[in-house]
Amino acid sequence: MPVEFIGFIGSRNHSEIVPPSGPVVDPKHIETAAKIHDNGGFDRALIAFHSNSPESILIAQHAASTAPDLGLLIAHRPGFNAPTIAARQFATLDHITRGRVAVHIITGGSDLELQADGDHTTKAQRYARTSEYLDIVRREWRETSPFDYKGEFYDVHGANSLVHPYREEGIPVYFGGSSEEAIEVAGKHADVYALWGETYEQVAETVARVRASAAKHGRSPRFSLSLRPILAETEEAAWARADRILEKAHALQEKTGYIRAAEIPNEGSRRLLAAAAQGTRLDKRLWTGLAALTGAKGNSTSLVGTPQQVAEALIDYYRLGISTFLIRGFDPLLDAYEYGRDLIPLVRELVAAEDNRHLTRAA
Repeated sequence: MPVEFIGFIGSRNHSEIVPPSGPVVDPKHIETAAKIHDNGGFDRALIAFHSNSPESILIAQHAASTAPDLGLLIAHRPGFNAPTIAARQFATLDHITRGRVAVHIITGGSDLELQADGDHTTKAQRYARTSEYLDIVRREWRETSPFDYKGEFYDVHGANSLVHPYREEGIPVYFGGSSEEAIEVAGKHADVYALWGETYEQVAETVARVRASAAKHGRSPRFSLSLRPILAETEEAAWARADRILEKAHALQEKTGYIRAAEIPNEGSRRLLAAAAQGTRLDKRLWTGLAALTGAKGNSTSLVGTPQQVAEALIDYYRLGISTFLIRGFDPLLDAYEYGRDLIPLVRELVAAEDNRHLTRAA
């Protein structure tokens, strides 16, 4: 099956080892990051969403304007815009970019973060609301006649959008969340289910859970895995680089903001910490050192090795059903450039060889 690579575009240069500096919205950084991803063979780039971050749709629009072939994966939190309005916003941008928009639905596991935007719902309520929200968004994209929708959270009468997605197949919906509530909603709505860089065993378990949930709705989603590859010319040098990253991240925690919280608010982070509790080096080359340091604050596990070694580890995940890899580095611009030069072409070659073997066996 085709493999997809997604990178990451922040509003400014910032990571666990790069303290933020300069304007919160740095147009030149956005432009540079978009061009590096576009030229490096990435299919899309993720634009993140947090309760204190710049608006993801607007950042994505600027990135798209400077990178004519790069797809966008726009993180979006349901419940703060009306679903009909959000559907029209995304469909409009999809036309402006000639079909390059995808949406990453992040319901939000931290009560405190959502309260900063005035939301005091429970996690169960939020996922129930997300399901209704996506019901309406999809109908707004699909319906050509006015429609009504009445649920617990939304009561829509006579919705009728003039703008629909650019492509007939619509706008892909990516979906994140590892709790039971999230898995149920993902089964109904996700075109691509996204999980963080877990062990082979954890990934196989999650893929099976989501497939079972989706089967109840007659659906078969694809799967995305998020990792932070650490590359070097030799394996020894790559592990030494991982050690330096961990040391620097620890020294800069106060400046970067990647500080371990007293309470881990979401199931995805708890799953990464469960992996980290097994050791810092798992499976062939999964490194959990940074996840342990930061409390798995977001996508924080790595594959460490030469480009060939990391590519082979990604193929292991491909065999488990992963067909999208969201990869971003600790030195955001340089790492994205090196992924495009050294890693992505290798993985595409290995995927093609893997698929040819399967075709030969089937014949």
